[in-house]
Amino acid sequence: MEKYFDAFLYLANWGTRILKLRLPSSLLPVEDVRTYCYTDLASAREKDGKIILSFVSEEEPNGEWEEGKNWLSSIIPLRSELARGDHRCLYLAWLLSVQNGEFDEEEEEPAVPDGLKELSGSLKGFTDFLRIDLDLLQAAARVSQPIHMVRPSREDLLAWVGKVPAQEKDALLVRFSLGEELHLGREIIGRYLKQKKDMVMPSILKRRKRTVAELLHLGEELRNNRRKAEAEKAAQEKAQLEAKAAAHREKYLEGLAGREMETWLQLDRLIATKQPGRYDEAVRFLVDLRDVAVRKGKMEEFLGHIARLREQHEKKPSFLKRMEKADL
Repeated sequence: MEKYFDAFLYLANWGTRILKLRLPSSLLPVEDVRTYCYTDLASAREKDGKIILSFVSEEEPNGEWEEGKNWLSSIIPLRSELARGDHRCLYLAWLLSVQNGEFDEEEEEPAVPDGLKELSGSLKGFTDFLRIDLDLLQAAARVSQPIHMVRPSREDLLAWVGKVPAQEKDALLVRFSLGEELHLGREIIGRYLKQKKDMVMPSILKRRKRTVAELLHLGEELRNNRRKAEAEKAAQEKAQLEAKAAAHREKYLEGLAGREMETWLQLDRLIATKQPGRYDEAVRFLVDLRDVAVRKGKMEEFLGHIARLREQHEKKPSFLKRMEKADL
């Protein structure tokens, strides 16, 4: 990572997942990163003008073979987002440490970035890859404001550049002229966006910071509410399916009531085949005929048919066993 790669992803079937990203320190100051990443699961180090971010997720294997295909391609845009000053990835990494018990409950959260309620595709991939608790994320996102990370207009940028001290502008111009820093444009845009954000930061800082305990409690509360809502929805859907199935069966039995004699003859033909599959079909017809008999008040007649079948097919234990299993 120090010499050759901008991104690295590792995935093992015993539950370990690792993601590393490398960016120029000029685009992502290490002091900003270490506000969020200072644990074994989310950390940062600086070397030769580069900052290397490391994110680790450990979880017991679920027995399924994991494939790493497409993970890195879905996450890699995070580098560009971080370079533009989007710190949502770093806050998500802090949440990863929270859910894994890396902090004392009294520890306060760092600054909550805008846009936690509207994650980009790469941030969603990052969240899935590191298995970040979505209920905890929803709890954290409650105080996050809508994101306003738009590219500055030429007029706004020109006005900002006009206020940059001449010495700084000269240094930037020299760096540009040497052509050795491909990320210089992003660095300038990032400085502009950071300064604009710092201008509104005082109002954000007035907001009371939540503790790890408060976030965990709220996340658990949201999880319980979600599970309750899911259970209620599942019960409602099950009741609807059962009602639909009952109505369908009632309609079917009404039709069967008009062709009972034909069905008894069909039963005899099925049993005569001496095939197990046909026996199962015959027993299903018997259950249907029993339900018709109950509705028409003809159970005595039905029981007479059952006695006849038992006597007639007493040498077919496989068929009789199926009848017993169906309480016939």
